Amino acid sequence: MRVHELGHVVLYVRDLERSRRFYGELLGWREVARFGHQGVMFSSGRTHHELLLLEVGPDAKPIPPGRRVGLYHFGVKIGDSDEELREAIGQLRAAGVPIGGMADHTVTHSVYVLDPDGNEVELYIDVQPPVWNDHPEAITAPVKPLRL
Repeated sequence: MRVHELGHVVLYVRDLERSRRFYGELLGWREVARFGHQGVMFSSGRTHHELLLLEVGPDAKPIPPGRRVGLYHFGVKIGDSDEELREAIGQLRAAGVPIGGMADHTVTHSVYVLDPDGNEVELYIDVQPPVWNDHPEAITAPVKPLRL
């Protein structure tokens, strides 16, 4: 067996409409299917769906803070240039979404935000030219502060 690619991520959310607006309207995922008031699927166009949100209601337990087992964050490529990343930061700030962190990973430039339920999302651009093609060890380079 060999994994070919990561297919999709499924997230439980408290309020489907609130999360639909965050992922669809703010982050720009294209909505491709709905399951009534229970769920919504999104795609970037790469495959049938890459993100599925399932509503579990307002009484669902929050993600525990601190060290824990489970999802830390997932990354979403939003472009290939720092200008695209700067534009995204402006859109996030205009929408009142706090930036949790920014990092220069040598191979990517990344901005970290929390979705409405506290799931961390890394929004990144691939640094051009793609350093990791010729220097695979670059993916383990020390993290540096991001200077845009």
